[in-house]
Amino acid sequence: MSLGNKLLNLRKEKGLSQEEVAEKLNVSRQTISKWETDQSTPDFDKIIPLCELYEITSDELLKGKLSSKDHKSVEVEADDIYDVKSKAKFIGCGVILYFVAVAWIMTSIPVYNMNPITSSAVFILICGVATYLIIYANMVYGRKEERKRTDKPQIVKIIETILSLVTVCIYLFVSFYSGAWFITWIIWIVYAIVVEIIKLIFCLRGVDYEE
Repeated sequence: MSLGNKLLNLRKEKGLSQEEVAEKLNVSRQTISKWETDQSTPDFDKIIPLCELYEITSDELLKGKLSSKDHKSVEVEADDIYDVKSKAKFIGCGVILYFVAVAWIMTSIPVYNMNPITSSAVFILICGVATYLIIYANMVYGRKEERKRTDKPQIVKIIETILSLVTVCIYLFVSFYSGAWFITWIIWIVYAIVVEIIKLIFCLRGVDYEE
């Protein structure tokens, strides 16, 4: 990008007219026009005033280099994207393990005729690993998010509240209707899976807009 194009873009970003810039720099409007069309270049004594007006450094104006502040901003943005992706991976693995655990408990005893105690032990172990991954992701990467925003998005709160109420109703209805209280607690595992899937979706969406 030429110096003239840079000056033109910077002026438009500031919402200034050529007359306003000319007045601030004590030059004519025609001079500003010539700078922006590359018919001439600013005198040395106008470089600093231009940089102060457009709030950039001389290196940014003349060489297109990022300032230290911009470098930090880019680095922070890259770290944020990495954190979001890492959190999504941990939560995703946890959700998958919950599905595996449910599939295991539903098939190990009736299909493979496994010992109920052994089957339950494996089920609890898988759920434990899944829970650890999700808790780890929220503790490690959640703290970083809290520094930027102290609360969850309102939509996530609403969805979690609605899901919890629906789950309670389903749990009580199924439990009272079937009397199988010893197994209906799996409904809460399904609830946890759904909630984590929703968080994962919002987490992945965060890559797209914070990106």
